[in-house]
Amino acid sequence: MEESPTAGSGRFPFPFQPYTIQEQFMEALYAALDQGKVGIFESPTGTGKSLSLICGALTWLRDFETKMKQEACQLLLEEEKGAVTETEGRSRAAAEPDWVSDFIQKKAQRDEVSKMKDEELKRRRRDERLQMIRQNVQLKYVMKRKCEDEDEEAHKLLQESLSVNEEEEHNEEEAGLIVADYESDDEATPKSRVEDEDDLEEEHVTKIYYCSRTHSQLAQFVREVQKSPFGSSVRVVSLGSRQNLCINPEVQRLGSIQLMNERCMELQKNKHGKEAVQREQKRPRGVAKATCRFSGYEVTMAMRDKLLTEVQDIEQLVELGHKTHTCYTHATHTHLPAAQLVVLPYQTLLHGVMRRASGIQLQGQVVIIDEAHNLTDTLTAIHSVEVTGVQLCKAHSQLTQYLSRYRTRLKAKNLMYIKQILFVLEGLVNTLGGKVGENPNSRRTEPGTELQTINDFLFRAQIDNINLFKVQRYFEKSSISRKLGSFVEHYDGAAVHLHASSSREKRRPDGLGLFLQSLHAEPRPVPSQDHKGAEEEPHTRSSPMMLVESFLSALTSANKDGRVVIQRHECVARCSVRFLLLNAALHFAELLKDCRSVIIAGGTMQPVAEFRDHLLISAGVQKERITEFSCGHVIPPENILPIVLCVGPSGQELEFTFQTRDTPKMMEEAGRVLCNLCHIVPGGVVCFFPSYEYEERILGHWQSSGVLQRLSVKKKIFQEPKKASRVDQVLSEYSRCVKLSIGTGSGLTGGLLFSVVGGKMSEGINFSDDLGRCVVMVGMPYPNIKSPELQEKISYLNKNMPHVDGRSPGSSLVENLCMKAVNQSIGRAIRHRGDYACVVLLDRRFSRTATLQKLPGWIRPHARTHSSFGTAFASIRRFFLEKKTKQQES
Repeated sequence: MEESPTAGSGRFPFPFQPYTIQEQFMEALYAALDQGKVGIFESPTGTGKSLSLICGALTWLRDFETKMKQEACQLLLEEEKGAVTETEGRSRAAAEPDWVSDFIQKKAQRDEVSKMKDEELKRRRRDERLQMIRQNVQLKYVMKRKCEDEDEEAHKLLQESLSVNEEEEHNEEEAGLIVADYESDDEATPKSRVEDEDDLEEEHVTKIYYCSRTHSQLAQFVREVQKSPFGSSVRVVSLGSRQNLCINPEVQRLGSIQLMNERCMELQKNKHGKEAVQREQKRPRGVAKATCRFSGYEVTMAMRDKLLTEVQDIEQLVELGHKTHTCYTHATHTHLPAAQLVVLPYQTLLHGVMRRASGIQLQGQVVIIDEAHNLTDTLTAIHSVEVTGVQLCKAHSQLTQYLSRYRTRLKAKNLMYIKQILFVLEGLVNTLGGKVGENPNSRRTEPGTELQTINDFLFRAQIDNINLFKVQRYFEKSSISRKLGSFVEHYDGAAVHLHASSSREKRRPDGLGLFLQSLHAEPRPVPSQDHKGAEEEPHTRSSPMMLVESFLSALTSANKDGRVVIQRHECVARCSVRFLLLNAALHFAELLKDCRSVIIAGGTMQPVAEFRDHLLISAGVQKERITEFSCGHVIPPENILPIVLCVGPSGQELEFTFQTRDTPKMMEEAGRVLCNLCHIVPGGVVCFFPSYEYEERILGHWQSSGVLQRLSVKKKIFQEPKKASRVDQVLSEYSRCVKLSIGTGSGLTGGLLFSVVGGKMSEGINFSDDLGRCVVMVGMPYPNIKSPELQEKISYLNKNMPHVDGRSPGSSLVENLCMKAVNQSIGRAIRHRGDYACVVLLDRRFSRTATLQKLPGWIRPHARTHSSFGTAFASIRRFFLEKKTKQQES
C-alpha cells in the first residue's frame, strides 16, 4: 500500500499539516498496534479523530506489510540456500545404504503426489462450479428456443404432463423443508457447499476492522478515507445489512430485516448446488423456482475489480449494484479476504453469530471501535433477548404442525429434539400464565414484573432437566428455525401458489394453512396506554422460532452472568420473558482473545475506569496490555468557559435531587438563572433536562409562573420533539431562527432549545458556532435506581468487582452512567478550532472532586465552581464581551 504525496510531515502521511495533538494521537495509536495492545483513545469532536485513526492505522498497516514481505524474502533466500545444501547432502549421501536412499526418494515422491492431488482437487472444484454456471445459462437459452419452436401438439403434451411435473416439484420443495438426518450430538457437520467454497477462498490478509454505530457514520468515515493520502491505494470493503444494501425488489419490499434475511437465504438455496441444477434441467417452462438474479459467482466477480480498486461508501455501492445488476451483499464473501480495511456496523462485529455469518476472521487482526462511549450498553443490548407470549405460542403451534406433517420422515434424533423444543416452549408459555393450544389474546393475566436468576427460572418453567447446550447445538446443526420459517411461508400461502390450474383439482390449505389463517385473522384488543408498542413485530409472523433459539441460547450463560425478567400484562399475548445480560465482558472476551490489537475510541470516553475494569480486565486482559490516551481540544483555553453553579440569583442553593427538584422554589430558581443567561448569551442556548417527565413538569410550572414569557422576549423557544420524524424539522427551524436573529436588531438574540439528556439531540447533533453558544445542564441525570435491571447490575458488580477508593463498584456505576450522559450532552457545543461556548452545570453536586474528575479531559482543567451567582454571571458576561470585541477587531 503506497501513499500519495501529502502536506503532512514526519512518518504519518496527512492531507495537511496535522495539529500537535493529532501527531500525538497517531504516535500512540501506532505504538498500540505495533505492540498488540488494547487501547482506550479519547479525542474530542473537532480534533480530526477520524482522519487521525485512518492515517495512523493505515501507516502501521503499510509498515507491517512491508515488514512481512521482507521476512518472506528472507525465508525464500534461506530456502534456496537450504536447497543447495540438500543437493550437496545428496551427493555426500551416495555412499549411504540403498534402502535409506530409496526411503527418502519414495517419501519425496509421495509428498509431491499428495500436493498434486490437492491442487487437482481444487482445480476440479473450480471447473465444476464454473461449468455449473455455464450449464444454467445454456439451459435457459435452449429451453427458450425450444419453447418458441415447438408446435401446438407438443405444447398440449407439455400441458398434460404439467400436473405430474408439478407433483414432483411439490415433493422436491417438501424435501427441502425437512431437517437433515441428525444421528449424534458429537458428530461433525457434513461439509456443505459453502464450506467447499471456503476451501477455494483466498487467505485473509492482515486487515483493520473499523466499526461505528450507524450507516451514516460509516459512510462519513469512508469519505474521510477517500480524502486521505491512502484513498487511492487502500482496498476497502463496507459491510452492512440487507436493508441498506439489497437491490432485489422482491426482497426489499419485505421491509423487516428478519424476513429479508430468510427470503434471501431461500433464493440462494434455490440457486446453488448440483441438486438445484438437476431440478432446473428437469423442470418444464413456467415452473422455475425463484432465484436471485443479482447474485452468483460470475456476477459478483464482475464487481470485484472495481470494488477493490476504488474506495466507495454505502450509497455509492448501492448505486454501483443497480448499474451492474450485482448484489453487493453476496459479493463481499469474495471481496473480504483481500480487503485491507473493512468498515462495518457495531452489531455485525460484536455479535458472534453475525460475525461468523459475514465471513469475518479476527485471528491476528486489528479492530477499531469508534464512537465507543456506549460500548458496554451496546454489548448488553445486543445479547439481551425478549420473547413475547404470542411469539412463544406461534412457535409451538408451527412446530407442532411441522412435526405432524413430517413425523414419518424424520429420524429418531430429530423427533427427540423437536419434542424437547416443544416441551420447553410449553414450559415458557405456562410461566407467563398461558396454555399452549389456547388463543394468547383471550387468556387474561395479572400485570406485574418478576426478576429471577437463570437457574430459578429454569426450575420455575420446569425445564431444568433439559440439556439446553445440546438443544442449542441441534438448532445450529439442523437449521430447524430456518426450515420452519420456510415451511410456514410455503403453507401459509398455500391457497395461492398451490393452485396451478383451474382444470385440475385445486389443493386446499391443509391443517397448518387453515390454523395460521385463523390465527392471523384473530382480532386483537387495543393495547393499554402503558404498553403501546407491545404489538407483535412484523418479522415474527414468519419465524418466531429464531427469536426462541436466541433466547434459549442466552439461557446457557452462567447463572451469575444474567437474569430473566418476566413481564406480565393484561393478556398472555403481550406478556414476555427477557434475558438480561449482566456481564458484557462475557461476549467481548472472544474478540479480545483473537485480535492482535483492539482500539476503543471516542470523543468522550470518561469515565475510563468503567471500560478498563468492567469490560477489559473482566474479560481477562492483563493490565500491562491496556494503554490509555486522551488529548486536549484544538481550541485555545480561552474559548471554553465551564462553570459549576451552586446557587441561583436569589441565593437559593441549587441541588436538583429527586426529593427537591419538584419544589416550586427550585423550579423558579432555575427559571431565574436561565432568564439571566438569555440576556447576555448571543445566538443559541441549549438547555438539557434529566428526563422527559421532568421537562414537562418544569415547563408547565414556568408557563403558569410567566417564566416562559420572559424567556421568549429575548429568544424564540423550541422544544425537542418526541417523534424522531420531527427532529430535522425542529432543528432546521431553530437554526434558521438563530441565523436570522443575529445582528438584525429585532430584539431577539437567538433561540432557546429545550432538550433531554439521552434524548434525540444529546448525541450525534452538532450545535456549532452560534447554534450552541451556551449549554445548560439542569441537575444530574442519574438513572432510575429503582429499576430491577439496574438493581441486579449493581448487585452483580458489588459481588464480582473489587471496591475502589472505598466506593462500591455499584455506586460507581450509577455515577458513571450519569456522567457519561452529561459528557455526551455538553459535548454538542464546541465542534471546531475556532468555535467557542460556555457550559453551565446547574447543581452543586457537580463541584465534588470525584465528579469533576469524570468530566472530559478538555473541559476538566478549565472548570470553575461558583458559590455566588454574581461572580458566575460576571465571568460569563465578560467571556462573551471579549469574544464580541475580538470579532469586531478582526
